[in-house]
This record gives sequence, structure tokens and C-alpha cells, in this order.
Amino acid sequence: MKLNLWMFVVSVLFWTSSVFAAEGGTKILFDQGHNQRFVIEEKGELQLSKLADIMRAQSSEVASSAKPLSDETLKDTTALVISGPFESLRTEEVDAVGRFIERGGRVAVMLHIGPPLAGLLIKLDLDHSNAVLHERKNIIDSDINFRVMDLSSSPLFAGLPQFSIYGGWALDPGKTATAIAKTSPETWADLDGDKKLSTGDAIASFNVVVSGTLGAGSFVVFGDDAIFQNKYLDENNSKLAANLADWLAGR
Repeated sequence: MKLNLWMFVVSVLFWTSSVFAAEGGTKILFDQGHNQRFVIEEKGELQLSKLADIMRAQSSEVASSAKPLSDETLKDTTALVISGPFESLRTEEVDAVGRFIERGGRVAVMLHIGPPLAGLLIKLDLDHSNAVLHERKNIIDSDINFRVMDLSSSPLFAGLPQFSIYGGWALDPGKTATAIAKTSPETWADLDGDKKLSTGDAIASFNVVVSGTLGAGSFVVFGDDAIFQNKYLDENNSKLAANLADWLAGR
């Protein structure tokens, strides 16, 4: 009887430690090796420390790296976040990220400006606009800061009626991805550069979040990085951040 009880206790402890290891074994890596101005270690309004805290609160290990992205850098990583780079990823880094996704990794990308991520977007068969979007509906305080309310069914938007972006770019999902969040049909892009809505501009419902798969893994691209900055993590954007944390962890 004592032996059976001891075996039961041991098995429970083993099961508990296994569950803890499974829940705590998720590592989310933030790339900070491409001249990022907004990072997880800083507490300022435009930094990403609150996003990192949300991820940690949901049992993920969160780290950052300024090393070049490579198979070695990503070896023990569950998910990768590339937010707001000002310096382009090199070809070998783009290839390493592609292999990481193909092996089952998850990657979240947020644009501050498009060119530094052009190589990676091409790798994923995506593209971005050359002009920031201007809304005429759901405006917050200027026509480049607005609420996004056209959301597709996605784990990223579970329990979420809307979220806000603060200077975003349109995304082309190509043939490999799906648009999961769009602006209103009244949105316009300043194609002729005259800083006003005119004949040469495009008016449409633009994609601002796209997601897709590559091999065994998945990726999501946001047309704005301010969504997750400390200053802008209101109730809805915080919920989106929590959903993203779950998605990156594979939950």
C-alpha cells in the first residue's frame, strides 16, 4: 500500500513537472540586431516592454538578440518577432528565417518602414505599399491613426471587436497568405505625394494584417509596429497582444 502510494506521488510530481516544462518551454525571441529604435528592455512610451511582459505573463520565456539571424541564433527558439527594423535583413538572414518557419517556427513581423523588410516579405511572397494609409472613417486623432474593424475569423482576433493602428502600410498577401484585417473602403493612399486626396491616389479597403504558412510553420505580418508600443496598448490592443502571445506559443 505504501509502495503504491509512493508510486502515485512520484507519477503526479512527474506529470506536474512535465506540464510545467511544456508550458514554460516556449521561447519568444525579439530580433534587435537591425537598428531597432523600440525594444523590449526600455520603458518609454514607444518601447515594447509591456508587450514582452504580456508574453511572460502567459508562461513564455522572452529574450532579445542583436546577433545576425541564423540557424544557430534561432536553434532553441519557438517564435521570432521582428518589429520595426530600420536596417535591412541580409540575404542569409532572410534565408535563415525562411528555414525557421519551414521547420515549424512562428514569426510575427511589424513594419515601421517597409524597405528593411522587403527581402523577407519577398521571401514570403508578400509586398507592402509605398505610402502610409489615410482613413476617412474610424479616425482616432488624425487620418493616419484609426481603428480597424474589418477582422476575419482568426485566433489573433478572438474576443476582439477592433484594434488601432498609428501610421500603417498596406500589405499584399500574394498567393501564400490571407488578409485577416482590412481598413474601411474609404481609405486612401497618397500615391502622387501631394499630401492630399487627389485624382492620382488610390481609394480602397486595404489589408493591414496578413497571415500564412510556409512548410510546417506560420507567419503573421502587421502593417504597423506602433500597435504594440507601450503608449498604444489600450484595452483592445492589449487583447491583441495577448492573442499574439498565445499564437506565437502555439496555443
